[in-house]
Amino acid sequence: MNARLLFPLLALLLPIEAASAKSPKSERPPQGMVSAADPRAAAAGAEILREGGSATDAAIAIMAALNVVEPLHSGLGGGGFMVHSDAKGHLTTYDGREAAPAAATPYWFYVDGKPLSHGAAVPGGRSVGVPGNLRMEALAHKAHGRLPWARLFQPAIRLARNGFAITPRLYNFLGSYRLPVNDWGRAYLYDAAGKAKPVGTILKNPELAAQLEAIATKGPDYFYTGAQAEKLVATVNGAARNPSKMTLADVAAYRAKPRDPVCGTYRIYRICGMGPPSSGGVIVLQILKQLERFDMAKLGKDSPVAWHLFAESSRLAYADRDAYLADPDHVAVPTAGLIDPAYIKARSALISPTSTMASALPGTPAGAPARPRATPVDEHGTTDLVVVDARGNVAEVTTTIESVAGSGLSIDGAFLNNELTDFDIVPVQDGYFTANRVEGGKRPRSSMSPTIVYGPNGKVRIALGAAGGSTIIAQVAKALVGVLDWHLSAQDAIALGLVYAPGPVIAEKDTQAEAMVPALEALGHKMIVAPMGLKANAIEMVGGRLDGGADPRSEGVVMDQNGSAHPITRTIRKNAPSE
Repeated sequence: MNARLLFPLLALLLPIEAASAKSPKSERPPQGMVSAADPRAAAAGAEILREGGSATDAAIAIMAALNVVEPLHSGLGGGGFMVHSDAKGHLTTYDGREAAPAAATPYWFYVDGKPLSHGAAVPGGRSVGVPGNLRMEALAHKAHGRLPWARLFQPAIRLARNGFAITPRLYNFLGSYRLPVNDWGRAYLYDAAGKAKPVGTILKNPELAAQLEAIATKGPDYFYTGAQAEKLVATVNGAARNPSKMTLADVAAYRAKPRDPVCGTYRIYRICGMGPPSSGGVIVLQILKQLERFDMAKLGKDSPVAWHLFAESSRLAYADRDAYLADPDHVAVPTAGLIDPAYIKARSALISPTSTMASALPGTPAGAPARPRATPVDEHGTTDLVVVDARGNVAEVTTTIESVAGSGLSIDGAFLNNELTDFDIVPVQDGYFTANRVEGGKRPRSSMSPTIVYGPNGKVRIALGAAGGSTIIAQVAKALVGVLDWHLSAQDAIALGLVYAPGPVIAEKDTQAEAMVPALEALGHKMIVAPMGLKANAIEMVGGRLDGGADPRSEGVVMDQNGSAHPITRTIRKNAPSE
């Protein structure tokens, strides 16, 4: 996912601790809440919660509605990850990441013996992976759903059929990026002169309404078999640019997978996230755990040293990410070794509070595989959501079609992903194949980092996620340092400007991070100042109550399940909460 882009993130929730129907009458009854980048998607989730739907039910409804009102960012043509915690704290994670066709090879993006640039690889069919969202939703619904599958798509069907107004945010995306959209996309989003349709224009999408109705009544198999699958294969294989070699068997064979969550401790908290092929769970935990020996609370959010430490920890963690994280069904991923406390302690010892590492290289965790020698040859559209229902279940989902408008191709009103460009286009480094090389059936590495944090009382303390390419990992880690160490509200932690260090160190323009550039340069960093496409939301429990937040960089809203808008708190707490 492209780190420069700004994508919507949404979250929905209910009080986690008010889970029992036998609560004393004196207690306030559970009240559902939704925080979303688009109020129409928020309303879809609230509608499902009002009818007694589960966190998973509401999440599915929101994902469908976002496909309608934010067509450039996520939808049926994409994939994602879900982290689910039930009322007893049992954690399940679901992998709905897109998969490469069986015909794919490490040199999938090579033409005449030379690799395509990333920009050249995005448009057309070759970048499209078999979409995974619907299979993931169905798998999660079977385990955690309460309302009928068909009911969950009704708000999105109404939106697609009746139309919705272009918002300033959607208009800005259409005007800011030269989107490689197909003929349908151009007619839908632009006028005859090729200019973005103005704010307030009503967009109706009858093709998507019909596709959603069929999925609602026939289930996800409608998308993965029969005529719809034939349409998908014909679209990507017949693309004018970069045609693919996808087959009907590739589409029919796709399955979402339960995965083992990645969990570890940070101070008194238990941090849990998504395992590979997401790199988020491992790398967020590494960044935090490498900081554990430093008194981040004492340093505080205004300390350049604190941000220096955050940058150094990020550099080490991102180096491990690039070396080891990939689809565990195709390569050996040393997940246990990467999060082993002894390994992280050794990596943390490389960090100095007074100087900068000359280089940040990957380590050698236990279980690190031998690299296969290569035979030489001559990340955005994303959204994130959190749902917490009255029974105490939490669903945190991040989903994407990769770049804005994905590959630019569409079927029946839904854009198709360009997720395969999240693989290493050049599959060889230093004469060895990379872990994240393209292979048939493989799922590309992702930065998506849906995360749930438990307090020492075993209850959910905060659930959060982000959108924005490889910045997602840093956004989530930064927000957690802000909440858990600096005792900020989730709102203020999200709002903090980011210091992002996947290699070069980038300070977010027009934030407090930019003001720290001279001090960070004095510590040895070579700094870049740039705007960043960031978007994060979080829901936290503080003193037994729910606190909602939305990124000030977005059009985020907080709404209860009755459809009433709630103010977003922006406070810095003087003391750490007890959870």
